[in-house]
Amino acid sequence: MNSPVVISDHVRLKSAPLNGSSLALLQKTIERNRFLPVPPQEENFVGDGDYLAIGTEFLGHFVELGGLHEHERVLDIGCGIGRMAVPLTQYLDPEKGMYTGLDPAPAGIQWSAQHIAALYPNFRFMHLDIANDLYNPNGRIQGRNLLLPFENNSFDFAIMTSVVTHLPAEEIEPYFREISRLLEPGGRLFLSAFVMEPESQRGAAELTPRIQFHRTPEGPSWHADANAPLAAVAFDDGFLDTTLHATGFDIALKKLGHWRGQTGSQHYQDFFVAFKALRGQSA
Repeated sequence: MNSPVVISDHVRLKSAPLNGSSLALLQKTIERNRFLPVPPQEENFVGDGDYLAIGTEFLGHFVELGGLHEHERVLDIGCGIGRMAVPLTQYLDPEKGMYTGLDPAPAGIQWSAQHIAALYPNFRFMHLDIANDLYNPNGRIQGRNLLLPFENNSFDFAIMTSVVTHLPAEEIEPYFREISRLLEPGGRLFLSAFVMEPESQRGAAELTPRIQFHRTPEGPSWHADANAPLAAVAFDDGFLDTTLHATGFDIALKKLGHWRGQTGSQHYQDFFVAFKALRGQSA
């Protein structure tokens, strides 16, 4: 159940640009590099766990599962305080690769600009003043009206790690549609989420989830905390799949994580890798 699932027969992931041993060596080198910027613990608002270790783990997922290449242009939506960006500084080609991080939390953008972009000219960070009850309640941009300040086909690879887990259902399609506009045909979206597939919904006896979700009456959303709905959001199985397809993507990989209590997965949340399809939206 936790093995990669190729959804489309005509859209398949390319081979990872690094073999397993080379990637593992790079990850180990990054984790041991004490000169890389790491925010003080009191300023790190992106969750628990080791900042550099988690970012380095995800670098491995981007390369192995998403086929991220050194020369590609990366868009990181919800970049926080640069947890994904720091390991990418050691991977993306400084002449050809490019990284752009967006986040509604000004403190994370300011820290990242001062400590990452100042050292790596091919990295940039931008404040996105989008309204979010959890991170930016007074934001001037409504998620359903999302329009990012970039030209069509400006990126090759988009990241949304722990973003849809904090969005209402009505904002998912606007985000996916805008990312589809920004990606080159064949560009990939790497997405993490909580998916309520049937075993999770039934509360199967062998599962002991770390998070207990409760479905909203109308669906497709599930919330862990009724008093803070956007603190952790899951969706009915199939909702994200259908929305991706409707916004011009084909799903190449859907891989379930171990948050629901299952064993066998090496990652916590559920992962999608989706390609901007050739049939996709108009550029």
